[in-house]
Amino acid sequence: MSAGSMLRALTPLGWLAAAAAVVALGVVLLGGLGFRWDPLNLQHKRLEAARTQARDATAVAAAHADARRIETEGAAAQARRVDHYHHMTGTADRATTAAVAQARSAVDADQSLETRRADRLRDHDGQLCRIAPALDGCAGAAGLAGGGDTPVHAGDPAG
Repeated sequence: MSAGSMLRALTPLGWLAAAAAVVALGVVLLGGLGFRWDPLNLQHKRLEAARTQARDATAVAAAHADARRIETEGAAAQARRVDHYHHMTGTADRATTAAVAQARSAVDADQSLETRRADRLRDHDGQLCRIAPALDGCAGAAGLAGGGDTPVHAGDPAG
């Protein structure tokens, strides 16, 4: 059978199938050459969705980085405050220990409060106030000393 006789022998359904095969072959060939047919602009919509997702991910990453930076700064500041507190309490403990030892070993330790003992107490009070002016009883503190007692300041008369 020759090509011409085959073309005459095709029915309308055969012609439709042949046309569909030619169109499919053309689409495959054009696709291989880089031609893209996107009548609904789906590629552009996917691209914009990917860009939006990338921007959102970048914003989230930046927020996480800021949170970690702030957390690190806060931890460093807290460590400095704790170190300062330990230094202050250590200095206060040393000053108090020295004052207690001096008071216990003094010749007048068992006698009623005299001027020298009151002077030692005022001196110790002054040392504590220099170390931590915000302590109750110091000039920088507001209110009474702990327990409702009135504060003892350096220079107060012994009483």
